[in-house]
Amino acid sequence: MANNFLLGQDHFLSLPRPDVAVGPPTGAPDTTTLAAHDFDVDTRTGFMPPQQPLLRLPDEWELWEDTLDRAIASKLQLGSKVGLTEEEREISERWRARVREVRCCRRRWLWKISLTTLKLPILPTTELKKSEVLLRRAHLVLGWLMHFYIHTLPPTSPIVIPAPITLPVLQVSRDLQLPPVITYSDDVLYNWRFTNGQQVDSYGNDILPTVSNISAQTLFTGTSDEAEFYLSSARMELKGVEALELMRSMMDEMFVGDDIATRRITEYLHELAEIIKELGVMLLKVKEGCKPDVFYHEIRPWFRGEDSSEGGGKWVFEGLELDETLCRPTELSGASAGQSSLVHALDVFLGVDQFSHSSATVSPAHPGSSQTAGGKQPRSTFLKRMQGYMPRHHRAFLNHLANTPRPLRDFVLAKSSQANGESDGDGQRVLEAYNAAVGALKVFRDKHMIIVTLYIIGPARRKDAGSVVTSTSTSTASTSSPSSSKEKGETQAKREPLKGTGGTDLVKFLKSVRDQTKDALLEPSPSS
Repeated sequence: MANNFLLGQDHFLSLPRPDVAVGPPTGAPDTTTLAAHDFDVDTRTGFMPPQQPLLRLPDEWELWEDTLDRAIASKLQLGSKVGLTEEEREISERWRARVREVRCCRRRWLWKISLTTLKLPILPTTELKKSEVLLRRAHLVLGWLMHFYIHTLPPTSPIVIPAPITLPVLQVSRDLQLPPVITYSDDVLYNWRFTNGQQVDSYGNDILPTVSNISAQTLFTGTSDEAEFYLSSARMELKGVEALELMRSMMDEMFVGDDIATRRITEYLHELAEIIKELGVMLLKVKEGCKPDVFYHEIRPWFRGEDSSEGGGKWVFEGLELDETLCRPTELSGASAGQSSLVHALDVFLGVDQFSHSSATVSPAHPGSSQTAGGKQPRSTFLKRMQGYMPRHHRAFLNHLANTPRPLRDFVLAKSSQANGESDGDGQRVLEAYNAAVGALKVFRDKHMIIVTLYIIGPARRKDAGSVVTSTSTSTASTSSPSSSKEKGETQAKREPLKGTGGTDLVKFLKSVRDQTKDALLEPSPSS
């Protein structure tokens, strides 16, 4: 098993990792700033890894894996679930007690632990630093354990995360430079396996992930709906490879910058527009395998972070005093599609981020973030915050893309407008192609709004109206007296805006991003 998680010795993810506090070891490159493929963006699979992610940690950390296995096998239920039975409540409490007070003396790798020790040991994380792949799996497992622990609690219970989870999840997150919560990369990028288990073909060549040969690995609910929700995003990431390749080609052509390069960029932009349209079609296909009410009531609550929890209570991280290098995290938003590096890359490359990331609209203030005078957080700050939830190498890629000396939008503007104010044919055509790509991105966001309406806004309204649909009940309409209906109406009128898992005013935020994407369209130059 020891060799299953190792990449080639020369692969940058297998090189000695720089310690956050002291920097890279002597003679070892600092892998946080490597270029080209070292952004961990594969030319064949994009932001998805070309190899199957590690499915299980080595024996030293088997106790984490075993505890996660038990949570999944026990079919733990949300503490806020309507109609939660006493048996389901007791099952969850027994599992949480196991996290707090596990008998663990039989495991050979825990032989040093006293036989009288009952509490789950705080497993060391130092050896995990040897491999980015190990750290990624540890972040996923610990994140899942923490979210299972938090979201199975009764809604009124204080949220106190036990030290055996607190310390390793904060240490691993620090080493990965990620928040200590489940992120999009945990749900999608590193949460898949090959459906048939085969990783090499008959000739010994590595098999690459495709839209048809992967399955979701770790699930909260065990439902096909949850699996399809993750896989729909994974398929879009794989399709996005074509967009990334076109970006690379256009950047090469902009370096040349002559008339032939302009014509090629025009063609590439039209191709990019078609790929973005296909991504929109794939987005809508989630409806074929994931039911909206199942997603809203049974799946989505597991992702919630501190700033989108229904109770609004603070998370308490127990045991921080045991490691003086740690401090309480301030970034605790839930997993969100806004953490997809692919969509950010499209924004940045097209220059749309100057408009769709405008600070004209605001979202609720977040701890540790800058605020406006009115106590609101600029939306541009929110989107930048979401980049902090991406793998650090992908953040470096976006930063590289944003700091290119030849931005596409500037190139198009220059080619479409001559010094005398006139425009040539090639310049007009590249401008029209650029607008086609931006327009396709705006339509993509229209489709995202359709999904949000179907999967979040609709179920939320039905919940407020007293009609909840789940996988086990098609519809439960409440019958109420006139007075109770009036009270319910008053409650609806006073309810807070619907929050996304990232903590924003969901509807206002998404509409503003969509509408301001349209503002990135360029006006044709006036003819002479």
